[in-house]
Amino acid sequence: PAPARFAAGFRPALVRSLGNISANLQSGAEQVIDARAAGRFNGSVEETWPGRRPGHIPGNLNLPFSDLLDPETGRMWPEHRLATLFDSAGVESGRPLVATCGSGVTACVLALAKHRLGDDTMAIYDGSWCEWGLRADLPAETGPAR
Repeated sequence: PAPARFAAGFRPALVRSLGNISANLQSGAEQVIDARAAGRFNGSVEETWPGRRPGHIPGNLNLPFSDLLDPETGRMWPEHRLATLFDSAGVESGRPLVATCGSGVTACVLALAKHRLGDDTMAIYDGSWCEWGLRADLPAETGPAR
């Protein structure tokens, strides 16, 4: 491909704070999907970050970012397979969606996949489990997504 110029622009409407996610526990207005591996999400493996509790934010869905990639090539799967993966994770079409992960980085892989599916509205909780998992005053649950 020919070289191209990319101009990034900050879109504050696509960033969620701890306060936003905490309020969403009550409202349920947005679906929140966690990009961490299933073992970290469900709390069956030790957390990689010192001091973080095991588990996830209550009510979160789970779609490990690695599931979106072909392990042989490292490339993202074709759109039809991406759509199936989001459906299988329990994502309801048409509802607002927020991605989270361990530190806010791999959540962006989920947002890229949604972009490839024609949806540029997925927000990111950039504090992710790095922030939430340190706070004993915030709820957490273990086990699979409900």
